[in-house]
Amino acid sequence: MRVAVIGHVECVEFVRVESVPRPGDIVHALETWDEAAGGGAVAAVQLARLAGACTLFTSFGADELGRRARLQLAEQGVTVRAMADPSPQRRAVVFVDDGGERTITVLGDKLVPSGGDSRLPWQELEDADAAFFVSGDAESVHAARRARILVATSRELRTLRAAAVELDVLVGSGEDEGEVYHAGDLDPPPRIVVTTSGPLGGWVQPGGPFRPASLPVGSRPIRTSPQESRPVPGTRRRRWSHGRPELARTGHVRCLAPDLSGGDRWRGRVDSGGMWFKVG
Repeated sequence: MRVAVIGHVECVEFVRVESVPRPGDIVHALETWDEAAGGGAVAAVQLARLAGACTLFTSFGADELGRRARLQLAEQGVTVRAMADPSPQRRAVVFVDDGGERTITVLGDKLVPSGGDSRLPWQELEDADAAFFVSGDAESVHAARRARILVATSRELRTLRAAAVELDVLVGSGEDEGEVYHAGDLDPPPRIVVTTSGPLGGWVQPGGPFRPASLPVGSRPIRTSPQESRPVPGTRRRRWSHGRPELARTGHVRCLAPDLSGGDRWRGRVDSGGMWFKVG
């Protein structure tokens, strides 16, 4: 299956703590690690593992951190299509507490690909079975629409509204005000809307509610042990001091809906980083 992601990359320092510090608090990290992440990178890595390959259209900073992030993603099986931006690579610091909740501080502007950049091989999307739009400009949404199935995050409603293309699936969190979608927010409206609700599951319109499900057999989280993590090359890797060796994640859910291509069914999975589809 040929899949692609259009989105941004951030170089993130993760800090695992028992609880996020309150104003004025001092807390000790249970573990820290560095990794290329951000919406586009996380979705692309997970899709590469689930589908066997994934192409990421993005933009990197023209600095050493940007070059390291590109290298890490390539080592994780992602085919990178990107140009260097003169701005510094965007960074972030993420606190992950014992409940798996993430608290994020970003540093710098989001670097996104432009659909009007003729240096990028946007024509490759014509052969894609599915594309997931995470971030970019209106022109990149039009480029992504070349794929047979187009999925997008509701966090980019302003961009999607400007693009005014029909989405096959719109995905967002019902617990995040920045991702809440209301009928009429997009014209034309998406064919299917998937709203997640953490450990409760979520609901599909049309379709109804669904409950959380475990990951597919043979797949694995982004990070299951210190040995399996892939920090940005050249950055720091810290050992566990104590605590649990599993990936802190907010929950994975499964949903069923009619096959968008007119076949029998498609099956999808939404998690904190993206969606995958299996047609048939």
